[in-house]
Amino acid sequence: MSHDAPPPALASDAPAAEHYVAPEDEVELTPVDAAVVADRPSNLWLDAWRDLRRRPLFWFSAALIAVILAVALLPGLFTQADPNAGCQLADSNRGPAPGHPLGYTKQGCDIYARIIYGTATSLSVGLISTVLMAVIGIVFGAFAGYYGGWLDSVLSRIGDIFFSIPYILAAVLIMSVFARYANVWVISLAIGIFAWPATARVLRAEILRVKTADYVMASEALGVSRFRILLRHVLPNSIAPVIVVTTLSLGGAIVAEATLSFLGVGLPSDVMSWGNDINQAQSDLRTAPQTLIYPSIALSVTVLSFIMLGEVVRDALDPKARARR
Repeated sequence: MSHDAPPPALASDAPAAEHYVAPEDEVELTPVDAAVVADRPSNLWLDAWRDLRRRPLFWFSAALIAVILAVALLPGLFTQADPNAGCQLADSNRGPAPGHPLGYTKQGCDIYARIIYGTATSLSVGLISTVLMAVIGIVFGAFAGYYGGWLDSVLSRIGDIFFSIPYILAAVLIMSVFARYANVWVISLAIGIFAWPATARVLRAEILRVKTADYVMASEALGVSRFRILLRHVLPNSIAPVIVVTTLSLGGAIVAEATLSFLGVGLPSDVMSWGNDINQAQSDLRTAPQTLIYPSIALSVTVLSFIMLGEVVRDALDPKARARR
């Protein structure tokens, strides 16, 4: 007797398994592969500003520099005394008096008024020298770093020649030769012409790094001229270290002017500057130390404020330094 086995059930004939589906109002649907985008746009300068505004040292140095600039531009707001017309030999090396809080110089001039009015001279020399060294350094560093080849060799050797000459010594020589023409512009040129190689070296090294970036190669592939690429892409992305060096160099230029005036080869003695006041007061250090101490303090505070600003700007523009804090 044969028994016919029932045919196996096909997969299509099997009962479908039930699947539980949660209602839509109970499940929060989120994109799985969506890219996380920052809420705020970010670049080097924005990141630097966000870091700077959290640094108390930045606000302290900026406040000092703002006060110094106000004194240089508007000295009449800070003193009513005439630094020249009010000089009386009867007040020679006298101590503080009403309306004259810092005392008098050897010529009987008000020390406080001379410091206030001398701020413009010292700061002008520093600013003019810094602008000059920044312009020369940027031109030499940009062309040497971007174009390379024989131009890089020639410009780099010129920079090495100037770098090997101490700019203080060179300025002393120039001011000695042109002593009869000594003024703010001449001393600024004497300092700035020989102080630019440091800026050129820093910019050249940064441009060598930036010019290999993808956006630079893409611009070259599109046929954009090399000079336009340098101006629009390479130089703006390489200028951050130059700003730091320039800020620090400003303090150095102010010290250079004071040094030259102290040595007697700077500005004429009838020009009010901190260096001249320090030079004229060195012989009275024991009998009237205030004539030397107060101009020296003004010089030190000014230079220190620019150095502090340069330090915090350097840290803010350095991503590695920001990450370590």
